[in-house]
Amino acid sequence: MTHTQQDSLARFGLPEFPPAWGQIRRGIEKESLRVTHQGYLAQTPHPSCLGSTLTHPHITTDYSEALLELITPVSTSIEGTLSFLHDLHTYTYSVLPQGERLWVSSMPCLVESDEQIPLARYGSSNIGRLKTLYREGLGHRYGRAMQTIAGIHYNFSMPEEFWPQYHEIRQSPLDLPSFQTQQYLALIRNFHRHSWLLPYLFGASPAVSKCFTQGRAHELEEFDSRTLYKPFATALRMGNLGYKSEAQQSLFVCYNDLSNYLDSLQQALSTPYPPYQKIGLKKDEHYLQINTNLLQLENEFYGTIRPKRVGQSGERPLNLLRESGIQYIEVRILDLNPYLPVGLDAEQMRFLDAFLLHCLLSESPLCTRESNAEIESNLARVVNEGRRPGLVLSRDGKEVAFTDWAGQLLRDIEHAARLLDAIHRTELYSQACAAQQAKVADPALTPSARLLADMRQAGRPFCGFTMSQAMATEQYFRSQSLPEETLQEFQRISRQSLQEQADMEAADTVDFDTFLAQWSTIAE
Repeated sequence: MTHTQQDSLARFGLPEFPPAWGQIRRGIEKESLRVTHQGYLAQTPHPSCLGSTLTHPHITTDYSEALLELITPVSTSIEGTLSFLHDLHTYTYSVLPQGERLWVSSMPCLVESDEQIPLARYGSSNIGRLKTLYREGLGHRYGRAMQTIAGIHYNFSMPEEFWPQYHEIRQSPLDLPSFQTQQYLALIRNFHRHSWLLPYLFGASPAVSKCFTQGRAHELEEFDSRTLYKPFATALRMGNLGYKSEAQQSLFVCYNDLSNYLDSLQQALSTPYPPYQKIGLKKDEHYLQINTNLLQLENEFYGTIRPKRVGQSGERPLNLLRESGIQYIEVRILDLNPYLPVGLDAEQMRFLDAFLLHCLLSESPLCTRESNAEIESNLARVVNEGRRPGLVLSRDGKEVAFTDWAGQLLRDIEHAARLLDAIHRTELYSQACAAQQAKVADPALTPSARLLADMRQAGRPFCGFTMSQAMATEQYFRSQSLPEETLQEFQRISRQSLQEQADMEAADTVDFDTFLAQWSTIAE
């Protein structure tokens, strides 16, 4: 054992870090808009060759019919996860019409009106209609434009072998499931405290097309005649242009224990909100939203990270967590990197693993309303002006220079990276941390700075430059081919998903009004 490994074990109060602990389980959900070659949102339905958006395990849509979502299976291999995501892109491009390609930025393409943003459709089953209705409600509440914003979700969990051994090391009086849930909540609290670092390192949305802000208040500056931006912004997707509202800002969701979290969201799910009551539940017998409460569904609360548990279609997330606890966490703060074919790479994933492991193993003070306000303020500062020279953040009520805190935090995360390096017999995790330190030392290395610099050099607006990146990505994937067995498997899954959707539609025994009334009582 090297001296640095001993230091890293001591940092987290661990007697050892067994090899089995390094088998971190991860999965990726990557969103991308389908766009025309002219840069407008595709108006075509989800390609049938890609299967059913309701039941396909790997290919679906999110808010809009044109917002494709590609989902990897859970894997302990970073390379395996990226390879599967690469294959999903290759398969998708093999069936996309020649006049369409995938947009490679988190901020959307040319969208001139809400009417040009088709809602995602999931078939005629009751659960499929519910999913579409939820998205219609989001459109009425936040505007359809926000349904064209894309991101990457990073799902993370520790291996099963980790928990009983870590439970014994910490000598917790809790039963094992409760201990696991408690530790994931501790991870989430630490993630919130340090989440401002991720938009700086990986944010790639400092600019947006002017059409996106039509009719909306903003504080952006003019980059050129077609583009708005903030000179030192990192990830406008995570700012006021994203899923922000007075309703959600009024919520204080606490992660001190599972009951706190569940009760906070449960209250929002059952509290009428006058502006949403004004929208109404129905118009001419057509549903406008699921309900008129602060939240229609649990997932409407747009957190930067979520506690999760796998369940069956139609099961309420809060009920799953209440019954069985937290199984994994979902990081939701990541932009698409337009310079990378699948939007992220192995170096970023290794850093995320080290970052999240650091959050899990470190002490995690309880959250308060005051600390939550400080967290929100720090994140907003980095989102809007993270590369500004002399930027300061607030830590425990005191001002601290961004570069000082970021450097200290990265050096601390290196302890987790060294532990992962040791068991994987590599230096790649430490190298991933070193690459992030370089970005703190030189903001020009960040994706947000690179994007603005390249737009200036090319003399192109945001949409024009992004289209050139999307075109290059399309050419790359259309030149790829899948092994015959992989292609046949994707085709089989797509056919099977269509049959599963048809079976669900045939199995419905009640009308949608009755289904919605029954479904709404599940979480009460």
